[in-house]
Amino acid sequence: MRLLYTLAWWLALPLVLARLWLRGRQESGYRQHWGERLGFYGRQPTSAIDTIWLHAVSVGETRAAEPLIDALLAAWPACRIILTHMTPTGRATGKALFAKHGARLVQSYLPYDTGAMPARFIRHFAPRICILMETEVWPNLIHQCNRYKVPVVLANARLSQRSLGKAQRLGKLIADAARGITLVAAQTQDDADRVRQLGVQEVVVTGSIKFDVVVPEAALATGAWLRGAIGQRPVLLCASTREGEEQLILDALPRASLPANALLLIVPRHPQRFDEVGKLVLAQGLAVQRRSGLAQDDTVAAGTQVLLGDSMGEMFAYYAACDCAFVGGSLLPLGGQNLIEPAALGKPVLIGPHTFNFALVTEQAIAAGGAALVADADALMAQAAALLQDPARLSSMGQKALAFANQHRGATPRTIAAIQPLLLV
Repeated sequence: MRLLYTLAWWLALPLVLARLWLRGRQESGYRQHWGERLGFYGRQPTSAIDTIWLHAVSVGETRAAEPLIDALLAAWPACRIILTHMTPTGRATGKALFAKHGARLVQSYLPYDTGAMPARFIRHFAPRICILMETEVWPNLIHQCNRYKVPVVLANARLSQRSLGKAQRLGKLIADAARGITLVAAQTQDDADRVRQLGVQEVVVTGSIKFDVVVPEAALATGAWLRGAIGQRPVLLCASTREGEEQLILDALPRASLPANALLLIVPRHPQRFDEVGKLVLAQGLAVQRRSGLAQDDTVAAGTQVLLGDSMGEMFAYYAACDCAFVGGSLLPLGGQNLIEPAALGKPVLIGPHTFNFALVTEQAIAAGGAALVADADALMAQAAALLQDPARLSSMGQKALAFANQHRGATPRTIAAIQPLLLV
C-alpha cells in the first residue's frame, strides 16, 4: 500500500509544484526554498550539536508549539531545534516567534513525502527525535524515521471522530504509519482512545499545550495601541474567519441590534484572502479601514463600520483590542478554530455550531461560562449585541473565560516528561 502511495506522490509531483508556483502569485513565499521541499540542503552542517526535529505545519501549530519549543531548549541546553513547516505563513510566524533563540533554532520546509526526500532530510540533519504537532501523519516520513531509528512523537495530538473515519478508510497505509509512531501525547482522553484505534501502542494524555501559550508583551502593547486608535466604541471581533463566513456575517450585520457606534473587526484566517474580504465589505456599502493602513498616530474614523485585520502575527493584539470575540471556522462545517487565545485574554467567546476539531475544549469553555454557542450569523449578532450592551455580563463572562484558560495549564511539562526517556537513549 505504501508503495502505491509513494508512486502516487511521484506522479503528482509536477502538479504539486505547478500549484505551488500558482499560489506564489498571491503569497511569494510559495516560490522560495523549493530545494528544501525536495530534500536538498547543500553542504552537510559542520556543527555536531544534537538536533531535535519539530514539525508545525502552519501558523496555528507553530504558535501552539511555542511553549514546547521553549521548554525543549531549556531542558536540553546542548541541543538545537530544526523547525519545519508546510506554509510560508507558518515559517514567517516561526521566524517572528523564535528569533530570540538565535542559531539554536533552524527553519526549513518539510520535504514532500516521497520516501527519498524525507530520507535525505534525516541524513542531512541527523535528528535524535521527530516531534509532529497535532494531526500530522506522513507514512513515508514515519517509515524513514523508523529506518534510521529516529523516535517519532505526535505531540498535542487531536483526532476527531470524522478524522478517525477518514484514516480508517485508508486501511493498511495509516495502520502501518500509526504503528511506527513511538509515542502520542494526546490532548484529551477521547483523542487518546481514537488514536489507539489506529494502532498506536504508546499513548498518554497530556492536555493541550495551547493553554500554556504566554501572551507576548509586544502583542499586548500593539493591542493597547489599536484600542486607543479605535477609542471607546464597542468592538466585536470576528477572528480567523474562513471563506463563506464573512459574507454570512456581513449579511447579518444590517439586521443586528448592535450599539449604533459598534465596530466590526474582521480578521480572515488566510492572508491571501485579505483583499477578497475587503472587496466583500465594500460591496455591502460599508465604510471600511484596513489595519495595514493605520500608522502609529492614526485613528479609526468615527464613521468606519468595519476594520479589516489584514496583518500577520497580530491575532493576540486583535483579541486584546476587542470587547468580545467570535472564533471562525465554525459557522460553516469547517471544524472551528482555537478559542483558547481569546479566553486567555479574558474575552467572552462566541462560537458557531461546527466545532468538531475542538469539540471538548469548546464544550468545557461553554460549561465554564466563558463561551457561548451561536447557531448562525444572526444568532452571533444577537448574542454580541446583548453582551456589548450589558457591561456586567460582558465582564463576568470574560472573567470566566480567563479562569477556564488558567485552569487547564500544564500540558507542556507533562509532554516534556513523556518525551524525556526518548531523548535520554
